[in-house]
Amino acid sequence: MSHPCLNCGACCAHFRVTLHWSEAAPDLGGVVPMALTEKLDTHRLAMRGTWAQRPRCIALEGTLGESARCGIYAQRPSVCRELKPAWENGKPSAQCDKARAAYGLAMLTAQDWIDVAAASA
Repeated sequence: MSHPCLNCGACCAHFRVTLHWSEAAPDLGGVVPMALTEKLDTHRLAMRGTWAQRPRCIALEGTLGESARCGIYAQRPSVCRELKPAWENGKPSAQCDKARAAYGLAMLTAQDWIDVAAASA
């Protein structure tokens, strides 16, 4: 069984991704590619595409709900790293549920993670 959120991408196509400008400043240790961001205000940037009427992060690759992935996973903003799929760590995620519902994807359950662990054992 595959990881239940590896093909999802719903969060990346539902929420505005806002980050502090320093996350894209290499001289300050920032790793988010500046070219994939746009200036929001004095202190914040946004990932391109996430301010659209129908958001879709510029870094999202593939087909939502089928085989989607973050093209800059190792360099993604902190807000993306902090958003966890529902039940991945034994806890619900209202944000995950909301994004998945917006695209008609089934909610993740604790059982999804148990099944993945059993399949990889």
